[in-house]
Amino acid sequence: GVGYFLEPLVLLAPFAKKPLRVTLRGVTDAPNDPSVDYYRMCVLPLLKRLLPDNELDIKLVHRGLHPSGRGEVWFSCPVVRRVQPLLLTDEGRVKRVRGMAYCSCVSPAMANRVVDGARSVLNHYLPDVYIYTDVVKRRDGKRCPGYGLSLVAEGTTRVTHGAELGSCQGDPSARGRPGTLLPEDVGRGCARELLAEVVRGGCVDTGCQAIVLTFMALTQHDVSKVELGPLTPYSTQLLRHIRDFFNLTYRVETRTEELGEGGVSRSKVILTCVGVGFSNFSKGLT
Repeated sequence: GVGYFLEPLVLLAPFAKKPLRVTLRGVTDAPNDPSVDYYRMCVLPLLKRLLPDNELDIKLVHRGLHPSGRGEVWFSCPVVRRVQPLLLTDEGRVKRVRGMAYCSCVSPAMANRVVDGARSVLNHYLPDVYIYTDVVKRRDGKRCPGYGLSLVAEGTTRVTHGAELGSCQGDPSARGRPGTLLPEDVGRGCARELLAEVVRGGCVDTGCQAIVLTFMALTQHDVSKVELGPLTPYSTQLLRHIRDFFNLTYRVETRTEELGEGGVSRSKVILTCVGVGFSNFSKGLT
């Protein structure tokens, strides 16, 4: 999918010689890759905190579902000379939830049913829930039918947590068995995934851990500190790669905090490092 190529682009594009403007075509909502909506709603706000520039943008022009694709995405990114040290330690509280429910080549009522399923779960926790709908009409015979939902929880300290689920991804509790979910099940399943992501905590979404850890290693010779939820195997292997390529190690601290009065606790990981001082010499001083 397009999300497979967006991940290396967001890491390499800021250090190019000239501002990058790329058009990507393919599957925008692949079952095994982050969707474009996830990058727009969850990754893009994080990148704007790391790379403060108005030219950074991800625009979904046409949506394309698996397997035929035919979607189109515009990605634009400015260049930077240096990355400033990061300090992300205040998680804050969730203040609102936003989302995007889409359907392609099916009845537009499917998207509304997905929204109703998500709100039936989320409105028990907070009232500020707004989910947009995107209906893709059948313009040719090669577009694939389907529907899905992407959600993002926005915090008081600009922290975002995201979750997504599509009709072709099966039940998240079915141990990976493929299948087609009802619209209401897609909405409820995605909402529960979002709540689970919020409970895991941290100042960065689980899918964005690798992005933050990479930029931390490239910052100037100063201390960077970030608070994350449980590290994923992907992030753990990335820390090994950073140690081998940059000869840089992180200081890792764990902290356990109680959630409410039910005896439920969660563990957080605090990572601290001093950047290698990477500079983009291809960018001019002006």
